[in-house]
Amino acid sequence: MAQTLDAKEVAKHNHPESCWVILYDQVYDVTNFLPNHPGGSKIILKLAGRDATEEYDPIHPPGTLEESLPPEAKLGAIDPDTLPKPDEPSVEDTPDADFIETPPLDSLLNLDEIEEVATKRLSRKAWAYYYSAGDDLLSKRLNNEVYRSILLRPRIFIDCEECDTSTTFLGHRVRIPVYVSPAAMARLAHPAGEHGIAEACGKYGALQLISNNASLTPEQIVKDAAPGQIFGWQLYGQIEKKKSEDMLVRINKLSDQIKFVCLTLDSPVPGKREHDERSNNVGSNLPVASAEQEGSSSKTGPAAKAPRGGIAANSFVGTSPKLTWKDTLPWLAKHTSMPIILKGIQTHEDAYLASLHTPQIKGIILSNHGGRSADTAPPAIHTLLEIRKFCPEVFSKIEIWVDGGIRRGTDVVKALCLGARGVGIGRAALWGLGAGGPDGVERTLEILKAEIETCMRFLGAHTVSDLGPHCINVRAIEQQIYDGPAGLEKLGLWVQSKL
Repeated sequence: MAQTLDAKEVAKHNHPESCWVILYDQVYDVTNFLPNHPGGSKIILKLAGRDATEEYDPIHPPGTLEESLPPEAKLGAIDPDTLPKPDEPSVEDTPDADFIETPPLDSLLNLDEIEEVATKRLSRKAWAYYYSAGDDLLSKRLNNEVYRSILLRPRIFIDCEECDTSTTFLGHRVRIPVYVSPAAMARLAHPAGEHGIAEACGKYGALQLISNNASLTPEQIVKDAAPGQIFGWQLYGQIEKKKSEDMLVRINKLSDQIKFVCLTLDSPVPGKREHDERSNNVGSNLPVASAEQEGSSSKTGPAAKAPRGGIAANSFVGTSPKLTWKDTLPWLAKHTSMPIILKGIQTHEDAYLASLHTPQIKGIILSNHGGRSADTAPPAIHTLLEIRKFCPEVFSKIEIWVDGGIRRGTDVVKALCLGARGVGIGRAALWGLGAGGPDGVERTLEILKAEIETCMRFLGAHTVSDLGPHCINVRAIEQQIYDGPAGLEKLGLWVQSKL
């Protein structure tokens, strides 16, 4: 018979030599797991000796406990009568009671209003994780502001009654040229999490790119998918390759729904996200601590790195900073035959290099990780124009998608006019989820689709294929585009020598 433990006894085990936590009314000894936790031992020790369910549940997919701990680590049930009464939540971490009730979603007319409602409903920690970006948030702001500088060129005397927003991603038909970018920990916004986003995408025929750090398992997310609904899977190349390889085995089995693997490359090291850091780095507790910072990102040396899993064992199992063209792509080919998309392209040189690796590489995503990595990195539109200037042949070799800063359907159309095949939204889907659950994500997609259709009609475009550079004026931002040497001939020779 399993033993029942007293909360006072559990509370004694709150140090590295003996660390117990309460999860789902059960007591676990996680002492031996401390050095191997992806977010480092510090985050667990903060919760040692007490009930950690509230902190743990929204950001860990079901089954994580069973995968991470041996059966003997489960010590028994907690005696509920011995648990202390929960503290009143702090004002800072609790949504304002005056704004708990959501206004009718139909009354929210744009993505800014949806974000405003979500901000009032989310906890301070959840808001800070979603909102945060690198350093001074310059790239995050520019991601959106750059679209304001692109002007439309509306046409007249064109029958615009019919408007078709459908397109294809890697040969798969979608009803809207918008996809949901991989965004972690959706259950911080709503219990439905990534499954709720999938439900909304299914209704609007949109692609969902599932985060490697999703708060639900990929099997749970794609369950009940609509007929013909498609997904992609985001992969972070981890220091412990076996973890990535094991996940690819699971993803390969879901090929009826998941059609490609998206290797994220724009965050080989953590960005400095001060909003998140001030809110105790909720992101550092991700299952794969990629691009997340635990401890202070304003420190250097061993002290700053120690919480990431320990210096001696180098047991931080987040993103590997050693990924290369030469080694990573062949390794990936051994473990999946799915098409590969590279996410995080920020220069024309890397776009050109990616185009040399067809047919394995089918597409690229121009992205600066939502401004969450290197601040002052270029917005996707800059990189898109750079490719058009220096190596336009890339457009005929691989698909080019973009993400970052999308607030309006006109933003989507402008990117499509410059050659983007698809346009991603990340935070917008999370704000929708926070504002109204799956219905909030539906409303987000509904607004974007309606705005895209309106913009296309003004431009005289019946289909997405009718859009092109002739529909917009980009002169205001051309002076901001990189104007150095192309360097592609030498780059090609260099690649050949390395491969």
